[in-house]
Amino acid sequence: MFKSTSTSLILIGILAVIVGIMAIAWPGVTILALVILFAVYAFIDAGLQAMRAFSSRTAGPVLGHLLLALIDVAAGVFALVWPAPTAFVLVIVVAAWALAGGVAEFFAGFQSGESAGTRALFILSGLVSVAFGVLLFARPGAGVLTLALLFGLYALIYGFSQITAGIQLRQLGGHAESRPQLHDVA
Repeated sequence: MFKSTSTSLILIGILAVIVGIMAIAWPGVTILALVILFAVYAFIDAGLQAMRAFSSRTAGPVLGHLLLALIDVAAGVFALVWPAPTAFVLVIVVAAWALAGGVAEFFAGFQSGESAGTRALFILSGLVSVAFGVLLFARPGAGVLTLALLFGLYALIYGFSQITAGIQLRQLGGHAESRPQLHDVA
């Protein structure tokens, strides 16, 4: 969509900074929003599974898709009725996401074709993500509000690093290929 990698990095960074500020300003709302978002996803998936069940011509897939739809509805209801345990599970999911993404970004920093400053920022972003993931895995019960605050801090650091990388890339020409290499590492 964006013809310039530098523009993409800067826009991603700005979005991350905005999300970080909102998460720090309203940590309770941030966690509740994540739980509600998960419930909405579960209900939408339930509807899609039901549609797949009724579009199947054989009994086996019908029962399987209906069972998945019921599990999705149960997960969505559970999330809305008991948001605290759902938030705890989301802490674990976010920890795994940050850890995996951080490792990928860290190794992307060792790819050739980037300037030394851009590579250093990839490595720094990766290390911050890994530290964030490890911290969440180590203390998941410390409180989901802490997750919102840490997420906000993480988003701010990540956002500023992406803005800086985008500005550096723009100064170097702005059209180097960057993000596709990150997916090759993962």
